[in-house]
Amino acid sequence: MALGTLALLASLVAGGDTLHGTVVDTAGHPLAAATVSVAELGLTLITRADGAFQIAKPPAGRYAVVVRHPGYAPTVATAVVPGPSLTVVLRPSALHLGAVTVTATRSAISPLASPLPTAELAGEQLRRAHEVSLAHALDELPGVRTLSTGEQVGKPIIRGLTGPRVLVLDNGQRLEDYSWSDEDGPSVDARLAERVEVIRGPASVLYGSDAIGGVINVIPREVPDGRGRPPFLRAAAEVYGATNNNEVGTVLRAEGASGRFGWSVTGIGRRADNFHTPPGNDSTPTGDIYNTAYHAINGEAEAGLHGDRGSVTLRYTRYGGAFGLLDGPPVPADNADGPLRRLSDNRLQLASNNVIGSVRLETKSQWQRHSLQEVSDQSRNGDSTPNFDLLLNTYSTDVLLHHASPGGLTGTVGASGLYQDNRTRGLEPLVPGARTLAGAVFALETATLGRWTLLFGARGDARHLSVDSNAALQVSAQARNASALTANMGVVYRAEPGLAVAANAGRAFRAPTLFELFTNGPHLGEDRYEIGLPNARPEVSFNADLSVRWQSRRLRGEVAAYRNQIGSYLYIAPTGSTDPGSGLVIYRYQQARAVLVGAEIGAEIVAAPMLTLRARADAVRGTNNETNEPLPLIPAPRADVEAEWHTSGLRWAERVYLRAGLQAVTRQTRLGPFDEQTPAYQLLNLGTGLEQTVGGRLIYLDVRVRNATNTRYTDFLSRYKVFAFGEGRNVVVRLSTGL
Repeated sequence: MALGTLALLASLVAGGDTLHGTVVDTAGHPLAAATVSVAELGLTLITRADGAFQIAKPPAGRYAVVVRHPGYAPTVATAVVPGPSLTVVLRPSALHLGAVTVTATRSAISPLASPLPTAELAGEQLRRAHEVSLAHALDELPGVRTLSTGEQVGKPIIRGLTGPRVLVLDNGQRLEDYSWSDEDGPSVDARLAERVEVIRGPASVLYGSDAIGGVINVIPREVPDGRGRPPFLRAAAEVYGATNNNEVGTVLRAEGASGRFGWSVTGIGRRADNFHTPPGNDSTPTGDIYNTAYHAINGEAEAGLHGDRGSVTLRYTRYGGAFGLLDGPPVPADNADGPLRRLSDNRLQLASNNVIGSVRLETKSQWQRHSLQEVSDQSRNGDSTPNFDLLLNTYSTDVLLHHASPGGLTGTVGASGLYQDNRTRGLEPLVPGARTLAGAVFALETATLGRWTLLFGARGDARHLSVDSNAALQVSAQARNASALTANMGVVYRAEPGLAVAANAGRAFRAPTLFELFTNGPHLGEDRYEIGLPNARPEVSFNADLSVRWQSRRLRGEVAAYRNQIGSYLYIAPTGSTDPGSGLVIYRYQQARAVLVGAEIGAEIVAAPMLTLRARADAVRGTNNETNEPLPLIPAPRADVEAEWHTSGLRWAERVYLRAGLQAVTRQTRLGPFDEQTPAYQLLNLGTGLEQTVGGRLIYLDVRVRNATNTRYTDFLSRYKVFAFGEGRNVVVRLSTGL
């Protein structure tokens, strides 16, 4: 049996009406304080000193039991009630390995066995991510890049696609905001997450429109469960500061539980001044890049009730702040008179999880209110009317029925519904008022046959869009109906327990945004006059990818290649004409057939007991087949290497690490119609940190130095690349406590 294999051994002891077992290491010694989670019951508990765990009186059925312990590779065990007791064997591993992914199939599955290509940011990687935007935090994953507006706003790019082509979920619920605009990112704070899961590639079968490029699911910590232990209250705190833009922030969290009831509250505050660039030349501003300051207040409050057959959770999340934006070369006057984006996003989620007989019923409902305003020069000087003012209210719900059979067939049947109301206010109507009504049904099934895992699914979507008349945009009242059928098939072959070959093919779709359909006016942030395409058809993609994944005690990695063909691809292109009123060049939205092909590789190896090496590389090529030109804003090829030295058991620290990484980005030679050429560059990034228990509480100190040599560079994916270099040296110091 290969190293790193996680074996699950069943004893012959009858289980009765309980789900119980023992967690041991490879020598058979019990592992205390292992975390045992049962997704179907929404239950997490800790093993006793003898490694034992027990759940009394669960309903009869089949359960996925996820077991984790620091220093060991996690595993997923299958338990049947009534059935035998379990002995779960964990093998040592110095690598951080994801135990399960829930985003890839809507239910727990091992990442190694998932036909869809997935990635995860969790544990130490997530804790060390000091970024204000979700996209910047995910940028270290292979195949994931960032379209940035300064250091304060980032849009994730997955395999060359971004904006409305990448769907962002908050705890499995789709985010509906205005992040299709280049100046806005997803309305979610990565510091609220326990882990972030990413699907690289289309996933419309599971999530409908907008998942044509990929899916990002921000998964929060579970509500504490107080059953079987005394009532408790615990708290954690974090403070950090950064030198480049004088950024400071804090995260405060408290949680507790008593019996079946649990709760948690988290607050996050951030503020920053303008960011600085390294010394430059006469043609490119350097130093203080004016009007790039920001502040944000984010947080959540959550309460849950646990029962023997499931759980129900109510969660409120808030994301918002004010972000300075540049629409041209920065000048000192921008600090007082430059445009300012204000956003406020409030979400209320109600989720339930119940076992009924041999199936599990899961429901997710959400109300989201998203407000976006831009305050122009005149507004900042006293006029209270925003330049534009958009308000989006969205009501969505999912009903999912999960089933599993002893023969290895598992799956989910679901229905989704959405109602959305867009209100356009302010001086400049970017889009007309509109209402959207959408519904879908889908089924996804997974079968395990020996070493083979097969996935197949289908989905039907229907949408109705009702648009108000708007004289300024020259839009008449109208209605649009659209429907789509999507499907997916995948297969995984486990050649060895730690080696898997996966292939996947699927059809996905995306409905055009209001902006792509009906914009008709100056877009100052882009310095152009934009005209929409009212008769735009939904985008339809056919994607195929192939990957090889491996993991052992000291090595894990993945190599993947893909081809994504998109029919009716929506893009904007210059017309060669100028609008006489604004003096801006006129751009129109068009559609064509586009193809993206690419590959990515990632690997991590424990080269020595105190040395871990990591490497990644990705490249994508996008082509407009109608014009035979490159697609715009396709990331340049990138490669990274990193070495981390770590030790433990010191007198003054329980654990210490030192990191050094080199990031190399090539020049993008395939330029779209209005892309700007940027040179290749290399950045040196450093990091160090320690862990120590003080007064019974674990303390973390992390220091990161980005662009340690203060290199002058221009990021091809920066929206400021025409008039500003990238951020100079930035030292981030963070002190935090564990719960």
